[in-house]
Amino acid sequence: MPDEKNLARKFAAALIIAAGVCLVAGIYAFSIDSKSVTGRDFIQYWAAERQLIQGANPYDVGAIFGLEKALGMEENTPKISMSPPVAFFFVLPLGYLGAKPALILWLLVMLGATGVSTWLLWMIFGRRDTRLHLLAFAFPPTLSCLMAGQLGIFFLLGVVLFLYLHKTRPWLAGAALLPCALKPHLFLACIVVLLLWSARQRKFQVVGGFLIALAASCALTLSVDRNIWTQYRQLMQSARIMDVFLPTVGVALRFLIDRHDKWIEFLPVAIGCAWSAWFYWTRRDRWAWTDQGMLVLLVSVACSPYSWYSDQALLFPAILAGMFAAGKSLWDWILLGLVVAAGLPGVIFSIQLPSPFYLWTAPAWLIWYLMATRNKSGARVVHSEMAAITE
Repeated sequence: MPDEKNLARKFAAALIIAAGVCLVAGIYAFSIDSKSVTGRDFIQYWAAERQLIQGANPYDVGAIFGLEKALGMEENTPKISMSPPVAFFFVLPLGYLGAKPALILWLLVMLGATGVSTWLLWMIFGRRDTRLHLLAFAFPPTLSCLMAGQLGIFFLLGVVLFLYLHKTRPWLAGAALLPCALKPHLFLACIVVLLLWSARQRKFQVVGGFLIALAASCALTLSVDRNIWTQYRQLMQSARIMDVFLPTVGVALRFLIDRHDKWIEFLPVAIGCAWSAWFYWTRRDRWAWTDQGMLVLLVSVACSPYSWYSDQALLFPAILAGMFAAGKSLWDWILLGLVVAAGLPGVIFSIQLPSPFYLWTAPAWLIWYLMATRNKSGARVVHSEMAAITE
């Protein structure tokens, strides 16, 4: 009898989820038009994949701009994906659909990825009797990611899967990080620590799982377009992306000192990587990705030479850890509310992602986390619960 009840509950839950998916898909189908498709960054991924399945150059600026204009784009500059082709196969199915159906599918998958991430975080944090993990759906960078159709939510899912699997299924944990290869510059400090951590433990399953998944994705992409790396190099040579202001600490520092000295832009990430190596090594005997790793993740994004506000969706595990560590500290919650509220205008008023408005956001999350976890006893409680559930 108990088994029958559990089966009935699972069946009812499946029906509710299916009904919810159908409802959301219906809302999207009636509310999305060609203008809203071309107004999102998603269009760059769809256009690139459409080019790829047709045997054309996915980095051809003129051809992609033509596809976007044909859909009614009103902007005078094309939206081009600057992501390397290392994980292009990840989004290849988009090219087989029309722009509107592809966007609906993309948004549904993003919502699903957010839901899976929140569920896993609930388990990682000890299945607490709280609904704080559901705030992932209201996290401003997540909302920005959903509005733009950007990749940050998939980075979030990759990070959460790694946290959940790295002790019990290290090969799968490494493979789960594959989407992060689309923007590796966001994870440079994390990569340094991951390599040191793997070397010290003499366990390279996580690195191996990632490399295998990466090799498979590259091979599949090359089977569709064997010249894709040459095409990507040509785009990067002509894009002159270093001449564009991006809302990161490194770019702001370069523009402030001397915009022509490009090495200045990479100074924060160099410092961040060096600090992360020191931080890991001084804590190597008690290292836990679900504890100290959260701070490294925040530092990695804060010092990244190239990032968008929507990419910060991947920081939610660290913010959630900070919320639990903050406990009943009213000041920490007020400060978090101020940081969240300050970022909401960017979402509400659709401020463009390259805007200097977002320059403060990544450092703000880092500063708030440091303040929230300053109570070491509270942080240890969070760590012990997280470690217990992942063992």
